[in-house]
Amino acid sequence: MGRSPCCEKAHTNKGAWTKEEDQRLIAYIKAHGEGCWRSLPKAAGLLRCGKSCRLRWINYLRPDLKRGNFTEEEDELIIKLHELLGNKWSLIAGRLPGRTDNEIKNYWNTHIKRKLLARGMDPHTHRPLNAIAGAAISPAQPSPPAATAATTSRPAPPRRRHRRDGTSASTSTSPSAWRPTSRATTRR
Repeated sequence: MGRSPCCEKAHTNKGAWTKEEDQRLIAYIKAHGEGCWRSLPKAAGLLRCGKSCRLRWINYLRPDLKRGNFTEEEDELIIKLHELLGNKWSLIAGRLPGRTDNEIKNYWNTHIKRKLLARGMDPHTHRPLNAIAGAAISPAQPSPPAATAATTSRPAPPRRRHRRDGTSASTSTSPSAWRPTSRATTRR
């Protein structure tokens, strides 16, 4: 059940795109526009699946894409937007014309995280690292009292696994762990 495959796997190219494939995709989209990505490869004469064509167009071939390094202004805008929106890369990309969500996500993970750490900022919370460390118990503060024997001596309950048929089975496999049920096995 479920969705049918997007393409015939036996007759599709995988891997790097050739210049000829790029030109065919560009020419087709210029002539017909972005439409049904599922039918585009066959109509354009490409041996690719629709998803591959869509990703190639959106992330590499669109004429409005910005090429090259990110500017300092873009860096600061990404940092501010990440503080507000979190990892919602498509929303961030919507405010940076010419940059894709995937490009911004990769740039965040490879460059900006390090930049924030070098500034002494936590890339997840956007707060100073020393403020986060101050929230933890410092060596100058007294440590919490040691746990009493009563709280640590109780054994953990046995873990149970569930079989596909819905019944549960104990994780222990030793013969001594087996206990008969309370019901009588024979009836008179």
